[in-house]
Amino acid sequence: MRKYVSNSEEETKVFAKTFAKDLKKGDVIVLSGDLGSGKTKFVEGILSYYGMENEISSPTFTIVNEYRCDTENIYHFDVYRLENSDEFYAIGGEEYFQKGICFIEWGEIVEDILPKHYIKIKFSRNLDEENKREIEIDYK
Repeated sequence: MRKYVSNSEEETKVFAKTFAKDLKKGDVIVLSGDLGSGKTKFVEGILSYYGMENEISSPTFTIVNEYRCDTENIYHFDVYRLENSDEFYAIGGEEYFQKGICFIEWGEIVEDILPKHYIKIKFSRNLDEENKREIEIDYK
C-alpha cells in the first residue's frame, strides 16, 4: 500500500497526472471516500494527462461518462445510486473493463464483480485542515 498526502485540489490533480503514466487498457480503479474527498478531482488530473482536463463532468446522474482520446478510452463511473452489483450488470458495466481504463467512484458497491486485479484508492479528508487529503493506494 502506498500513501500520499495532498494539501490542495491542485496537488491532487498533479499526483493523479503522474499516476496516469502507468495506467493501461484494462485497468480498473476503485475510488473510495466521502463526498468532497477528492475523487472527481483525481479523475480530472488523470484526464489532464491525456489532454482532456476541460472535459470532466461528474457522472452522478448518468452513471458513466466516456472520454476518448487518441491513445486510450477512459470510463468514469459513479455507482453511488446503485443498490448492488446486479444493477451494475444490468447496465452492462462489466463490459467496459476491457475496453479502456475504468474509474469507479463508490466502487465498493460493486467490488464483488470487479476483475481479480484492480487498484483501490481511498481518499480521506483531514478534519483539522480543510484542503488536506490522505490518499491510500492499494493494488489488489
